[in-house]
Amino acid sequence: MCGSLAENDLVSHFEAVLEIGAAPALASLIKASISAFCQVSSSGDRILILFHGPSSAAIANLSAFLVLRGFFEAAFVRFFVGFGTADVAQVRASLSCPTNSALMPAMNLLLPFYIGLRYTWAKRRNTFISFVSLFAFIGMALGVFALIVVLSVMNGFDRELKDRILRVIPHGFIQTEEPLKDWRSVADRVLSRADVVGAAPFVAGHGLLTYDGSVHGLEIQGIDPEAEQSVSVVHQHMLVGDLDDLRPGEYHIVLGSLLARYMGVTLGDKVQVTLPDVSVTPAGIFPRTKRFTVVGVFEVGAQLDQSLALLHFEDAQKLLRRQGGVDGLRLRFADIYSAPRKLSEIEKDLGPEYITKDWSETQGNLFQAIQMEKAVVGLMLGIVIAVAAFNIITSLIMMITEKRADIAVLRTMGLSAAGVVGIFMVQGTVIGIVGIVIGAVLGILVALNLATMVTAVEEFLGAQIFDPTVYFVTTMPSQLMLSDVIWVCSGAALISFLVTCYPAWRASQIAPAEALRYNI
Repeated sequence: MCGSLAENDLVSHFEAVLEIGAAPALASLIKASISAFCQVSSSGDRILILFHGPSSAAIANLSAFLVLRGFFEAAFVRFFVGFGTADVAQVRASLSCPTNSALMPAMNLLLPFYIGLRYTWAKRRNTFISFVSLFAFIGMALGVFALIVVLSVMNGFDRELKDRILRVIPHGFIQTEEPLKDWRSVADRVLSRADVVGAAPFVAGHGLLTYDGSVHGLEIQGIDPEAEQSVSVVHQHMLVGDLDDLRPGEYHIVLGSLLARYMGVTLGDKVQVTLPDVSVTPAGIFPRTKRFTVVGVFEVGAQLDQSLALLHFEDAQKLLRRQGGVDGLRLRFADIYSAPRKLSEIEKDLGPEYITKDWSETQGNLFQAIQMEKAVVGLMLGIVIAVAAFNIITSLIMMITEKRADIAVLRTMGLSAAGVVGIFMVQGTVIGIVGIVIGAVLGILVALNLATMVTAVEEFLGAQIFDPTVYFVTTMPSQLMLSDVIWVCSGAALISFLVTCYPAWRASQIAPAEALRYNI
């Protein structure tokens, strides 16, 4: 109540005359709204309102009417009040004060939120609207779920590749155009740096491995078994035999597990290595070949298991005709990710005749391809979220069309255009947020238990999804990253919020008088 009368001041009645000049539907709405606490009669476009009772009751009724006056302010042309025994100044003060200042702020804040939630869960007269809203909710949940699971799998493969490849391959190489003969002095200079933890010579080449009619391509690496342990972990993954069995002059060979399995060889077997080179003899031209004895088999769980063969570097020098030199040095750093910068410093120290390469040059394309694939897959699956967002737009537009009369009533009762916008933004955002939460929870649970689930499916079907003879992983790798979950959920929530803006704005542009005049 904005103003008050003294308790001893009796008011026989208040008489208010409202001229609205509006459609009969609006006049009927006003009369129905206020007839509960006053007498209402109308003639044409004039509505006569009578309040009766003592001052306290009359002022209470008058305050309620004043609130309605604020709600219907846009429809008023003239407002007159007649009074009985009450003081004229007090009545006029009650009429001239802000009528709904105490009620409207709370209404503007809470009412859009309440109505938006009610519209979200209420049953629809049009079942197709409910279907579209359900489809939008399911689409949002599926999109978030799929993105979290797929990104976790991509992270798992990236982790497996880094763990399996980067722990085996050298972090960097030092080479020269000609075979490096003084490699020991170069190794000592490099090892004097605190950030270098290992340096080992190598001789590299390619050939064909032949055994019992089977032929397979071969990557040959001549190594120093003792120094090799400082730059590689192959010695830790020997299935049979030992790297120390590679002794110069005995022409021993160590093979990867997949290569040995494919060729069907085991310890002590004699295999033949054929080089892409020829020997000219009086009897003619013949390919250069050499027989080796298998003394070990390793398995590091990477592509090296398929094609790598290790020799003693002195045997490789003779086989590949390196004239007593090596192809270069392989280095290992304390921090693999600092290798590019450290190798650049080493190259400056050694001089221009030395060439350095790091793992990012030899294997970097593989990891860049994985990151690109992750980005592309994430973008493609993001389309699912976009489709769900368009369904939110569709459901909101259909809802607005169905609720035009309700919107008009709310506007005539004083709800601002911003309040109407808030109603439908709440409705659309709630649909998206609920779908995001459910999709995120399911995605996190599946990503954390994916390997167990795949194993259970394999046992149920009696088949292996990852054949160990073909793939380097035997289970589905998955690594859930909090950053991925945050980005996916934040992006989906932002899209859900943004797509509600246009339909909600269109709802706020509905003209109340027109909607009520034609009952649409």
